[in-house]
Amino acid sequence: MLVSTPNGRLVSRFGIMEAIRMIKQAGFDSYDMSLFSVKHFDELAQNGGDWRAEARRVREYADSIGITCNQTHPIFPPVNGDEKDPERYETLLRHLEISSILGAKIAVVHPIQYLYYQKNVEKLKEMNMEFYRGLIPYCEKFNIKIAVENMWRRYYDKHLTIVDSVCSRAEEFCDYIDTINSPWVVACLDIGHVSLVGEDMTRIIHALGPRLQALHVHDTDTVSDLHTLPFHSKIDFEEVTQALADIGYEGDITLESDSFYGNLPSRYQDVYQAAASYMCTVTKTLRCMVEEKKK
Repeated sequence: MLVSTPNGRLVSRFGIMEAIRMIKQAGFDSYDMSLFSVKHFDELAQNGGDWRAEARRVREYADSIGITCNQTHPIFPPVNGDEKDPERYETLLRHLEISSILGAKIAVVHPIQYLYYQKNVEKLKEMNMEFYRGLIPYCEKFNIKIAVENMWRRYYDKHLTIVDSVCSRAEEFCDYIDTINSPWVVACLDIGHVSLVGEDMTRIIHALGPRLQALHVHDTDTVSDLHTLPFHSKIDFEEVTQALADIGYEGDITLESDSFYGNLPSRYQDVYQAAASYMCTVTKTLRCMVEEKKK
């Protein structure tokens, strides 16, 4: 069970190689390449550059300092438009290939969710079955699994109320994975998203069982998608780790807590390094909590 963290915020401040070095120095086993926000490879592709060679260069550097890329987060499907947008789809396929080159075992790909969920549950399922099934040949080609993530949306009333979206609830999340019915498509549970929609944490983890092979771990106040560090807001991580232990979870503990860096000034790199080291300590604590509860 590796401990990992996204590199997006650090890449934006210090560049890809330095971000990976900092994550390694902090004590993490792995990093999560935030391809939805790291535009370096896409810019190379748009300008006719060799993005495959660049991905290999990043992989070689990470290997040389003893850190792996355990998972990635490719570009999101459309949130307000045509789900068959060819440019976005081409980018997604490029991200899957980059993920494979980097050595990732899982790429977390959001479901399509731009339609008003409560009125389009079956339509969205139909669209997502076609979407994910269409990616399976690329999973086989690049030897990488896709993980579906549980989502949430805001209902655009005057209060911007948080409401359910695709895979918010245990039954639908399990149904998506079971209907796709492929070893290449698994579940990534975003712990923060569970709290936002008010789903029962233990129930959804128990329901997913062996379908659950990846995590996005962060804390929230249950009303905002804070993406802050565990133990710094309202989620009960004793409950989370107990449920993970109950199902014998063997995947990695991957943070999605980059907002914890806040607005630290990038000219003081040492304070980012200290924050990353503390984040690693917290993540290793979560791993210990899971392992202790398995005994």
